[in-house]
Amino acid sequence: MAEPAVKHRPSGARDQSLGTLVSQAISDVSLLLKSEIELAKLELRKDAIRLGIGGALLGMAAFVGCLILIFAGFGYAYGLSAALAIPLYAGFFCTAGTCAFVAAAAILIGRTRFRKLSGLQKTRRTVQDDLALLKRNDTAVVKAAPEDQ
Repeated sequence: MAEPAVKHRPSGARDQSLGTLVSQAISDVSLLLKSEIELAKLELRKDAIRLGIGGALLGMAAFVGCLILIFAGFGYAYGLSAALAIPLYAGFFCTAGTCAFVAAAAILIGRTRFRKLSGLQKTRRTVQDDLALLKRNDTAVVKAAPEDQ
């Protein structure tokens, strides 16, 4: 019998069986999914901390607003009424306006804390990249198949 012209076998993917390749692909996809879930957990943990801090600040602002209304409100209203020689009700309206200003400032600070939430941006980006990679490989296989025939 005649011997083949090329005596060495090319190494790499051609030596592996289809079952081995499918098994490796499944394990790679499984590892990829586990990594994406872990990234999502990390981002959610950071967002939960930010939500907690923002909520605590808003709660503290509400509590401080109540303290201002209770403890200083009466004194402020009576002081304005006596100092400016205005009716007592006008002093209470000025006190209410001051409290509204403090509450608005606390709300703005709390809202800026909530806007800093990431919303899983890194996870979305990596999942989109992974899907794009998988789609690119699928189209490459589809394009390569007619050429092999």
